[in-house]
Formats: sequence, C-alpha cells, structure tokens
Amino acid sequence: MRSVHMPSSVIRRWDYDEAEARLDVTFVSGRRYSYHGVPAEVAQGMRAAVSCGSYFNQHIRDRYPFARSRRRASGAD
Repeated sequence: MRSVHMPSSVIRRWDYDEAEARLDVTFVSGRRYSYHGVPAEVAQGMRAAVSCGSYFNQHIRDRYPFARSRRRASGAD
C-alpha cells in the first residue's frame, strides 16, 4: 500500500510500507510522522475507513511508537 490520498480535514496523505510495518502520515498542517510496528491489517482498516482521521485517532494514535520528521511537507505533496 503506497501513496494513499484520502479526503480528510486532518490528514493530507498517508503511505504504508508493509515490509517495514511503517505508516507515514502527513497532516494538513504539514507535519509528518512515521508510526512503527503498524500491522498491515491496521493500515488496510484505515484505507477502508469512512473517516481516515477518526480511524487514525481510534486505532493508531497513542498506540504505536512514532518519530516526527523534521522536514515539513510542502503543499505539493
């Protein structure tokens, strides 16, 4: 699962690397985070969710270790 763009008032885009079990999330603020150890079925649930932001808050946020990217995403992402 790569380069997923979904309409959301909070999340601009997200990408999932199954080989590394890493979910990269870019928020509309431009901040980017990588969540580690995220199982493929959790990423698939996010893809199927009606609300990407709500799913993220309920199933990913505060559940997986993360690192914030120092580089902010540009509007072109």
